Amino acid sequence: DDLLATGGTAAAMASLAEKLGAKVTAIAFVIELTFLNGKDKLKNYPVYSLIKY
Repeated sequence: DDLLATGGTAAAMASLAEKLGAKVTAIAFVIELTFLNGKDKLKNYPVYSLIKY
């Protein structure tokens, strides 16, 4: 995804992908807004961000 803010969208997409049989091995973002703590909703996955703000 391009932006990690609250993590809600990424968590929902990872859950949907897993329900459809996919194995989510990591989630990557271009920008992470660290002050919104979006990583907290993605604790089950490695999260990578190019830019942290």
